[in-house]
Amino acid sequence: MMNFETFLLLLMIVSVLTGLVTEGIKKLLDEAKKPYRSNLLAGVVAVILSIAVDTGYMILTETLMNEKMAVILIALVLLSWLCAMVGYDKVIQAISQFKVHTSE
Repeated sequence: MMNFETFLLLLMIVSVLTGLVTEGIKKLLDEAKKPYRSNLLAGVVAVILSIAVDTGYMILTETLMNEKMAVILIALVLLSWLCAMVGYDKVIQAISQFKVHTSE
């Protein structure tokens, strides 16, 4: 089963890949002179990559899709989208503050 550190690693991977893939798509769209909205593009890329990364993790670890994994996937999708919108550092800061308050 996935632990918190693994979840954060997957979130970091998705965040890095989102930035790279989004920039690549922007270059293609700019060359084709196609209009786009940067935030929408980054959000869609983040959602697609988070689903792909989570699926890859489940395949590599031979994890079955159950209720816990569904919740983890939803959290990864939402947090990846937030990372694309506001930045990975801000999301990790918010998570760590929440984690500190809940452990007291």
